[in-house]
Amino acid sequence: MQYGGLAWATALLAVLAALVAARILFNRQWFLGWLRGTCGLAFLGLAALIGVLTYDLSSYRPIPEGKPLATLSFKADGPYYRVNLLEGGRERSLTMEGDLWQLDARVLQWKGLAALIGLQPGYRLEKLSGRFLAIEQQSLAQHTRVALARSPYGIDLWRWLRLGQHDLFIFDPQARRVTYLPVADDAVYSISLTPAGLLAQPMNQAAKQALQDWR
Repeated sequence: MQYGGLAWATALLAVLAALVAARILFNRQWFLGWLRGTCGLAFLGLAALIGVLTYDLSSYRPIPEGKPLATLSFKADGPYYRVNLLEGGRERSLTMEGDLWQLDARVLQWKGLAALIGLQPGYRLEKLSGRFLAIEQQSLAQHTRVALARSPYGIDLWRWLRLGQHDLFIFDPQARRVTYLPVADDAVYSISLTPAGLLAQPMNQAAKQALQDWR
């Protein structure tokens, strides 16, 4: 009897809940209000996503014609190197350790209709990496990777396009890199973008001597 009574009471509650739900669902004003609210929130989220993507795209710079993308100057400071990165009119001071250095950059090329209307390709310096020749030193190193740019909230258009092999018929995301070159006190390198990739050129005697000794 006890459980039979509980079953009937539970069934009665279910029927009451169903009646309330039916009344709400068949109320046209409630449904239209819910639909408007849902659509409004969806478009608000879309606007926020587009805004973040716009901010991410703003971190790319037009590729300068006939000029280097950046200049790197190295200065020994104990076990580390102080790196002065000059990019256009922007100057940054970084700390790196290692015997060799490497620079990664992203390039956004345009194709299709975007290329036809004259959109210019852009680039973004991504990270500066250092590496020791000795395995023991490399395993103990703590400043071998310096991030030069980040996408907000992890929303990264370039990475999504490249890893997912999407192009949206207008994008051509490319990765460019200066492979490991020697670090030396007072060495200065100029970074340019060529059809073959990023090109690092020694700008003073310290950099030229480091390249000769390394080879």
